Amino acid sequence: MKADAQRVTFGAERLTIEQVVALAHRQALPELNRQADFRRRIQNGADFLDRLLAEEGVIYGVTTGYGDSVTNAVPTELVLELPLHLTRFHGCGLGANLSIEAGRAVLATRLCSLAQGVSGVSLPLLERLNWLLAQDIIPRIPEEGSVGASGDLTPLSYVAAVLVGERERRPAEPEPPGAPRCSCRSGAAAARWHAAGWHAAIGMLPVGMLQLRQCVASWLSLWMAE
Repeated sequence: MKADAQRVTFGAERLTIEQVVALAHRQALPELNRQADFRRRIQNGADFLDRLLAEEGVIYGVTTGYGDSVTNAVPTELVLELPLHLTRFHGCGLGANLSIEAGRAVLATRLCSLAQGVSGVSLPLLERLNWLLAQDIIPRIPEEGSVGASGDLTPLSYVAAVLVGERERRPAEPEPPGAPRCSCRSGAAAARWHAAGWHAAIGMLPVGMLQLRQCVASWLSLWMAE
């Protein structure tokens, strides 16, 4: 990529189709809004989720099941495991993989959506999605997935899986026939989340248990609610 490539700032202005195309073809660099008011807005959303959990003790998709299973309460000790199981449950995509350009567009548009500051996600999640796009670490996303009210749960579960160090990423260069697939646990991805314990760090970014719940549980539960 050229050193003078345009930059697309997420959380600042509306994302245009032209910017998505530029990011998809590595003709632009992503960055996250560094303004204090943006970061405060994101933090306020995450704080609201914590207050709601502390005051009411019930949040759809965080302390309950999904869909018709909303009446099933999730014990506090299992809240951190629920989103991990959700990503695995929806990891049943079929068919050919999206092109690497399409995969970049998926990351860009999801980052744009979450950067609006109304989803209750935390800043570390936005930073990690931006990092994946900037480093060209693109999840393998099958073209054929879920059919339902949302329709994007299966494809997006592959993004969430890479965030927790599972499944595979797309190589930056075309793969020769018979080449081994690139696990997101490889050194190139620099993503070492301990998915079973949910308490390790990704790369150089320390993420605690509370942030992990904000990063993944609220994100996935809000997908289900959309």
